[in-house]
This record gives sequence, structure tokens and C-alpha cells, in this order.
Amino acid sequence: MAVKVSRYLTHIKRLREPEEPVQRFPDRIAGLGIKLGPVLVQLPPQFRIDLARLEGTLERFPPDVRVAVEFRHPTWFVPEVRAVLERHGAALCLADRRRPLTPVWRTTDWTYLRFHEGRADPRPCYGRTALRTWADRLRETWGPDAEAWVYFNNDPRGCAPRDAARFATAARRAGLEPTRVPLVRSVRVRTDA
Repeated sequence: MAVKVSRYLTHIKRLREPEEPVQRFPDRIAGLGIKLGPVLVQLPPQFRIDLARLEGTLERFPPDVRVAVEFRHPTWFVPEVRAVLERHGAALCLADRRRPLTPVWRTTDWTYLRFHEGRADPRPCYGRTALRTWADRLRETWGPDAEAWVYFNNDPRGCAPRDAARFATAARRAGLEPTRVPLVRSVRVRTDA
């Protein structure tokens, strides 16, 4: 399971004084044990680049916790940020909302991909071409043996489970090995949402 870090740290404190919120975080998620995957640090859309705060936050996480960071303001997509992520073994959260919103940076040996909204009909579903393109990107950038944590946004039409199953098919065809995938025949997409 992936867990999102508290909005208290990301949206209220905006990564200021991260010691206490990050120190408290492992206690809150300890019950997940071996089921814990990466933790997501999702920054607010208006939060502009602040290298010192990013560095100060990432250095507080225990070394055995995998951290992915989702930047939502374009000022973050500069080489200096990439270097900070690489130095701390943190992944850039790859985000797609009708098109890739982030560069495709490999900053660690695993990755985290979030599908927010596709362009297929009905909206916000993803089309097979977009899913195949992402599967190929993962294979080309990380290789067939790397771990990729891939999530689809909840939506009122129920596209996410169907799209996850279709993405798994595209990933298999690209030479990747997906896990935890719903059966396509068990998923119906609502057209009247």
C-alpha cells in the first residue's frame, strides 16, 4: 500500500519545520508492516520551488521509507530538484492529467505513476494508446525488472478499475510484470455520471 503524507506537512506547513510531522509519520503507518509501499508527498498546486524545504523534509525520512514527491507547480521541474531527489533516493511522482504533467525523470530504481484524467470517451477514462505509451515509457526508462507503483484516480464513472486492467495488459505486452490487477470483464464503466 502507498500512503499519502499528511496535508499538515504539505499544505499547511508547506514543508516548513518538517521534523515533528515526519517523525510522527512512521508511528502512524507502522501497522501496515511489510505491506507498506512508498509514501507520497503531494505538494499544493500553488507551492513554488523551495529547494531548502524539500531537502530538509526528505532528509528527515528514515532510510527504509521510500518517498515519492508529486510536484504540481512547474517551477519544480529543474535539474537542481532532480539532484535533490536523486541524493535522497526519492522518486519523482510521474503525473498524467490528459497529458504528462511532469518530466519523466529516473531519480531512483523504482517509480510512482499517477493517472489523474485521460482523454478517452467517456471522460475521464484513458484510451489504449495512452496506456500503451506509458507502459513503453516505464520499460524504456526503468527496465522490465524495476518496481513501478501505478495508481488511477477515483472517478464517478468507474474508469479507474477498467483502465488499470487495460494498463496491465499494455504492461505485459511491453515485457513488464503487473500485479494486483482487476479482471476487465468484471469492470463496467458508467456512461451517465
